[in-house]
Amino acid sequence: MFPLGMVIFPHQVVGLYVFEDRYQSMLQDLGGSSEFGTCLIERGRDAGDSDEHTSVGTVVRILDAMPMRDGRSLLIVRGVSCFNVDAWLAAAPYPRAVIRERCCDDVPIEPRLLESTESAVRALRALRSEIVTDEVLRHDCEMDDDPKVRSWQLCAMTPMSLLDQLSVLSLSNPNDRLRTVAEICCERYGDYQRLLAHGLPL
Repeated sequence: MFPLGMVIFPHQVVGLYVFEDRYQSMLQDLGGSSEFGTCLIERGRDAGDSDEHTSVGTVVRILDAMPMRDGRSLLIVRGVSCFNVDAWLAAAPYPRAVIRERCCDDVPIEPRLLESTESAVRALRALRSEIVTDEVLRHDCEMDDDPKVRSWQLCAMTPMSLLDQLSVLSLSNPNDRLRTVAEICCERYGDYQRLLAHGLPL
């Protein structure tokens, strides 16, 4: 398990910097596999076994790796699936856990909900770009045609707090996730409008 200070959603592509010896060992222990688990650090900075980690996370797959001479690595990974942690095991030397993957494929996504949530996400990203000028977010992002993949992409695209990201990841029903993302967008859009009207910093 690779605890992080961020949430990775399924189908989201991110870069990871692996520099600690124990996580270099984790990569070596993968053998022929290119997948490992990630979770959010709930308390602490992953400086030792006393840190607390969340009970939900995401399996990621390594798309590309750039090893360095001193053993450190730069990874490009893609989220594959989400899981619940049934039990944490003793770190040897990196965090390990017994996990149970959550499958939401049997829940059909409501087309109108998907469409309205996507509109809300794109509108929020466009408005945020007017306020945070050094963080211009694209609002014309290309989306997958598969509604299940698209719903996860919207989660990753939404500007929201870390706690909101964890809350969204924790929801098993994709329609509940879309409704939650839409609610977050509405709240944040109102906040941004007030900031823009009064010229207040974000």
